[in-house]
Amino acid sequence: MNMPLQLTESNTMNFKELVDIHLKYSLGIRPQQANAQDLFGALALATRSYLIDRMFATQDILHKSQAKKIYYLSLEFLIGRLLSSNLQNLGIEDQARTVLEKYQLTLEDIEEVEADAALGNGGLGRLAACFLDSLATLNMPGFGYGINYEYGLFKQRIEKGHQKEIPDHWLHEDAPWLLERRYESYHIPLYGYTDYNSAKGEFGHWKDYQIIIGVPFDIPVAGFGGKTVNYLRLFSARSSNEFDIQIFNGGDYIRAVEEKIYSEKISKVLYPSDSCWGGKELRLIQEYFLVACSLRDIIKEHLKLYPTLENFADKVALQLNDTHPALTIAELMRVLIDEKDFSWARAWKITQACCGYTNHTLLPEALEKWHVSLLQHVLPRHLEIIYDINHHFLSEIRRRWSNDGDFINRLSLVEEGAEKQIRMAHLAIVGSHSVNGVAELHSELVKTRLVPDFNALYPERFNNKTNGVTPRRWLLQSNPSLSALLKETVGNEWITDLDQLKVLEKYAEDSAFQNRFNVSKKINKERLAHIIKDQIGVSVDTSSMFDVQIKRIHEYKRQLLNIMHVIHAYLSIVEDNKTLTAPRTCIFGGKAAPGYVMAKTIIKLINNVAEVVNNDPIASEQLKVVFMPDYRVSLAEKIIPAANLSEQISTAGTEASGTGNMKFAMNGALTIGTLDGANIEIREEVGKENIYIFGLTTREVEEMRRSHTYHPRDYYHRSPIIKRIMDSLVTNRFSPNEPGIFQMIFDNLLEGGDYFFHLADLESYISVQEKVSKDFINTQKWTKKAILNVARMGKFSSDRTIREYATDIWNIEPLF
Repeated sequence: MNMPLQLTESNTMNFKELVDIHLKYSLGIRPQQANAQDLFGALALATRSYLIDRMFATQDILHKSQAKKIYYLSLEFLIGRLLSSNLQNLGIEDQARTVLEKYQLTLEDIEEVEADAALGNGGLGRLAACFLDSLATLNMPGFGYGINYEYGLFKQRIEKGHQKEIPDHWLHEDAPWLLERRYESYHIPLYGYTDYNSAKGEFGHWKDYQIIIGVPFDIPVAGFGGKTVNYLRLFSARSSNEFDIQIFNGGDYIRAVEEKIYSEKISKVLYPSDSCWGGKELRLIQEYFLVACSLRDIIKEHLKLYPTLENFADKVALQLNDTHPALTIAELMRVLIDEKDFSWARAWKITQACCGYTNHTLLPEALEKWHVSLLQHVLPRHLEIIYDINHHFLSEIRRRWSNDGDFINRLSLVEEGAEKQIRMAHLAIVGSHSVNGVAELHSELVKTRLVPDFNALYPERFNNKTNGVTPRRWLLQSNPSLSALLKETVGNEWITDLDQLKVLEKYAEDSAFQNRFNVSKKINKERLAHIIKDQIGVSVDTSSMFDVQIKRIHEYKRQLLNIMHVIHAYLSIVEDNKTLTAPRTCIFGGKAAPGYVMAKTIIKLINNVAEVVNNDPIASEQLKVVFMPDYRVSLAEKIIPAANLSEQISTAGTEASGTGNMKFAMNGALTIGTLDGANIEIREEVGKENIYIFGLTTREVEEMRRSHTYHPRDYYHRSPIIKRIMDSLVTNRFSPNEPGIFQMIFDNLLEGGDYFFHLADLESYISVQEKVSKDFINTQKWTKKAILNVARMGKFSSDRTIREYATDIWNIEPLF
């Protein structure tokens, strides 16, 4: 049933009065002197009052119902800006706009004041944020748990074409959405030793450990309509004392302060570099800090309602978002055995029943492993527990299946070698009752390529949950012009039931609707053109095709393939005197990991090509190249609605799913892509005639690798097109003042084996791009395809994904 929340004083108070109160009494600002920053603060605090009232009401309903809860553990939550989404979901956006009228400011002006919450890096964190939105919108008791990073990954600047990283201190301003719970802090042990006696079979006792304090901060998460407000709980690290008084009294004040600073480094920065031992240690501590704080909090909440942990698995589901929280399994076992006196068998049954593991990668190098020596140093008790888990697991394997040495070694949680390592993916699989991939192809490859032995043992554990994105942020909020057209045409139900957009199919060839659809796209392209001009000084033609690739820079995502096509188009203009079939504006965005030299060199190549193309008087009439610096959620919200073409061109069999592909199609961009990740399912939904597919299949890539039949030099010598593109990298056409700077790329493709098959797919890519151009200039045909993409994206709402998790893995239900 639909139970409205009880209204309280703060959310029946006139919204304008509430804003004025916060301006004066929370911020100390006279309303007549308020600037945009002040008004953002006051609007946020007023909105927060509504959120808190409804969060309390949600908690009351949950307490009475004693419903099972899902806790989503993730090292990333890329939530972006929150003011607009909160106003939208609570239904008070119009009130906020009215308040701002007397200040002669718009809500869009105020939005630009808010910093993006830098709590993630890419798709992993953005997916987690979408899931929280869907959980609240579906009125499900679901809560996120993460780390309250003071600094994000980094802010990206482009200087002379090179990526430069500067600190992203997003918390340097007050963060009005964060509610500090300082009196609910947790003591987290690290280091020390254990006195485990294997001869007597006694469990270890963890001694002489150091204590770090975890302080929780809550960000309320409102579902659309505001009926349910859950929360994202983030933990900040604090030292156990302001500083060690014994060290201080000994006269070493500097060392005392240094120890305080070291403790607080744990939540200082997202993803510290793991290129050195100290970085690896800090990253391991971060992962343990997340799971230890989370479990202490979850267990405490459980024991408020129930006198025992015997029913813990009946009331609690724990979802591990990739391997980063895999230590949850060892930590829950430690708490149940060491602190709550459970038997091993009972503790293991509860742990497996609680935990589910989502895999996000098919790249073996991306699967986490921790050196045994590091675990012994930082988490000695957990290492013992992991060894015990492995012992029980392998004993079961030998008893029930096989004693074959190679088989046992492949399954073991411990990777033997000069330096033993713990395979965290294996721990996550063994300790969970469910293991899911995030697209149909990806889930199949997890079973057949990544961990086939585990699938043979436990086929019932493996399942697929294709990713989705929230239409509230990625369509309703980010694309107001298209959303207005959809509401007028379909009604409002699509906001919480994206399948309702199917109705648009009957308008796909309607000329009046097509015209209005294209006006909406034009508005978004003009908005983005202004941003491009303001940020990087390049003027772009909004009637050109906006061809977009925005995502983390990585070789497998193949931004290099994209820029090679741009080079081909440029050389066709200046050397062959050709006119492009359709003028293009090629837009790139994304960050490279600071230590990833090849990815940073690709960024440099994109910017150098842009410099040459954009300053060529002939080519620039038909072709522009733009690299948007500091790609982030708020920038994606401007770029995606403006795109005509979405580049989803990873090597087949490498992308787990992708969610950008869904966001673009949802906003009326057509996809050019490989048969990889969720592209396959998008093709199934929108129809093969409404997507552009090229390149090798996963099976073809695997066969060429297996048989060693891929020789990039053969493609280079056989194809004049490929040879000309490749040669341009080393003839310094795009680096006249930096000779040889792109030799690395040339050598990697021709001498390094071209692991991601750029040259094998290049001619197919160029050919399909020409088909894209021919279709684009046929406005009626292109618009029909774009409308059908929007109409058929119902499957890719994160609401559908969450319903599947809730039914198949978590066994939770809506509160009302």
